[in-house]
Amino acid sequence: MRKSIWMGALALMMAASPGIAGAQIVIGQTAGFSGAVAAGVGETTDGAKLYIEMVNGRGGVHGQKIELVSMDDKFDPKLAAENAQKLVEDKNVLALFLTRGTPHNQAIVPILDKHGVPLIGPSTGAMVLHQPVLKHVFNVRATYQREAEKAVTHLASMGITRIGIVLADDSFGADGLAGAQKGLAAANLTPSVLEKFNRAKPDFSAITPKIVQANVQAVMMIASGQAVVDGLKAFRAAGSNAQIVTLSNNASGGFVKSLGENSRGVIVAQVFPYERSIAYPMVKEAQELAKAKSGGEVSPAMLEGFAAAKVLVEALRRAGPKPTREKIQLALEGMRKFDLGGLEVSYSPEDHTGLGFADLSIIGNDGKFKR
Repeated sequence: MRKSIWMGALALMMAASPGIAGAQIVIGQTAGFSGAVAAGVGETTDGAKLYIEMVNGRGGVHGQKIELVSMDDKFDPKLAAENAQKLVEDKNVLALFLTRGTPHNQAIVPILDKHGVPLIGPSTGAMVLHQPVLKHVFNVRATYQREAEKAVTHLASMGITRIGIVLADDSFGADGLAGAQKGLAAANLTPSVLEKFNRAKPDFSAITPKIVQANVQAVMMIASGQAVVDGLKAFRAAGSNAQIVTLSNNASGGFVKSLGENSRGVIVAQVFPYERSIAYPMVKEAQELAKAKSGGEVSPAMLEGFAAAKVLVEALRRAGPKPTREKIQLALEGMRKFDLGGLEVSYSPEDHTGLGFADLSIIGNDGKFKR
């Protein structure tokens, strides 16, 4: 009798424990849920959960539900690596997912390679994660170089010739700079101002006077979240009316909100279709799920997470009823022209880029991205 009571109590404790009851597919994520990129990370993860929760609600993949274990690395590459190691070695995750930041993803690659763990949808467009091909990294978005080049080309086509570039002094900043320089070279231009700042401790006091003195017409800021907000605020306070351009890492509603009164007119590159364009089945699907869940709208950052989740689920489906890290790896490398809903993702052992879509948007008076 006592044994049956004890077993019953144990069952209740297990049912009340956090996570998904009966989850057999554990996926890991390390990202900056606090700190400079928290708004974008939150939205990207929310987008992924929209799709994962829908799949779980329908019984999961081959009857197994997916549990996403997310850890906060505070946008610190060192902590990202520590989290990844815990997820891989202690939590025994089958794959990692949506890690945010260029140096952060670089920091976890050795862990992926050591344990044969695939990383799906790193939330960065770093070229170093595309070329040369990294065996265990599967991108689900275009590169920063592609979007930076497109943005500069667009500015030049408008007759803007005095362009400043302000970037974080890290691998992300260097990557975006390479793309911007391609655009400048194509237009026979050189940057009027080219300045770097410390990613960990952004300080624009020395950069701002140079922006004003050069009377730049536009400034491309290759930086994350709060750094762009602080830089723009400093430029405006000093009297600069330069057009501000930034990359898709800042394509979130939270970023727009953090800009406050300075948001209108900021150009933000995008790597997925317009989030209100139902001409794309993927966008329509995400909209319907978001509306059903909370009545909310879909942001560009949410679409990134949504698309990555679709790739993750498809890889799990192809891996079969008993997925392993190796089976998921093989499933991804065999994925050809998988339709996300208006966009096709393809991989091979020689190409892990996934998508090449790039576009530009501008923040309107209503605080929404317009194209």
